[in-house]
Amino acid sequence: DLFKQAKEKAPCIVFIDEIDAIGRARGRGQMPGSNDERENTLNSLLVEMDGFATDSGVIILAATNRPDVLDSALLRPGRFDRQISIDKPDIVGREAIFRVHLKPLKSAPDVDSKKLAAQTPGFAGAEIANVCNEAALIAARRDKKAVELIDFQDAIDRVIGGLEKKNKIISPEEKEIVAYHEAGHAVAGWFLEHADPLVKVSIVPRGVAALGYAQYLPKEQFLYQTDQLIDEMCMALGGRAAEEIIFDKISTGALSDLERVTKMAYSIVSVYGMNNEIGNVSFYDSKQSEYSFNKPYSEATAQKIDEEVKKIIQDAYNRTKDLLLEKKNELEVLAKELLEKEILYQSDLEGLIGKRPFEKETTYEKYTNSTNDSSDEE
Repeated sequence: DLFKQAKEKAPCIVFIDEIDAIGRARGRGQMPGSNDERENTLNSLLVEMDGFATDSGVIILAATNRPDVLDSALLRPGRFDRQISIDKPDIVGREAIFRVHLKPLKSAPDVDSKKLAAQTPGFAGAEIANVCNEAALIAARRDKKAVELIDFQDAIDRVIGGLEKKNKIISPEEKEIVAYHEAGHAVAGWFLEHADPLVKVSIVPRGVAALGYAQYLPKEQFLYQTDQLIDEMCMALGGRAAEEIIFDKISTGALSDLERVTKMAYSIVSVYGMNNEIGNVSFYDSKQSEYSFNKPYSEATAQKIDEEVKKIIQDAYNRTKDLLLEKKNELEVLAKELLEKEILYQSDLEGLIGKRPFEKETTYEKYTNSTNDSSDEE
């Protein structure tokens, strides 16, 4: 019926949003011999799309955020000739999006869209809109005449970490554990060359379970080398290592860190082929269906992968522990300051434990310097 109307009204555009609802790959996760209504819909869609005469004047557009589950017949040239993938914006794109959403707001002179773009790596357009809206609400609650940079920073925290729980009662012992845990992350990242630069570290409880968090500024990069991945793992293990060094006990607070480290270690060994024992082999299958349960390797290889992963994580943990033992004074200083102030910024860290020993520009500095250079040339 849809295509009949379209041909009558030609030239016209048919737009199907969320096409994965009807365009899912056929024969997936079904009982043999069962009849799936969605498949019938997809078949008739495919027939209609193929049966067009070139002069029918009907153009089909479709959108989805799950292109991996679409049927291959839908994606072939002749049905959808053009495929436009919209990735998350880079720092230049984020700055442009911030400028759009800052227009209706009355912002203070200290609000710089470049700085905000640098502080929101990996944010999509909707999250940027959310940050601007949240910042305006926070400023209104504080009876301000304009939205200031501090309101935007609080809004970014809320979007990343969840709502601030001022009324959450934490015992002094727990607070001390959290302070040393977060200080461990901060110190480890500060003295590891390839770790992302720290923006702030906080022990204010947020969201459902986060009792504290450290926010970093990842570089805008697409390729990672082995030493960069290992440094990132060491930084993630800094919290647990600090707890063990100071209290001689470990807590359940490192759950999300351990989850991240385990995923990274398995990726190093079985996806990116970065392990000498397993070799240049990748068991990653980009076309794998979500219902396949067979592993593409033997039991012996599975055991070897597990052993190598354990070894990588243990080596990273030992390295982090040695680093924190060497910098134990800095760890103590940071944790005590955190217990007192609850939030520390990069400038506070520089004042407390000195500058980072690696001369590297942050993404923001690189971006602002390059834009300044180009404007000088003009």
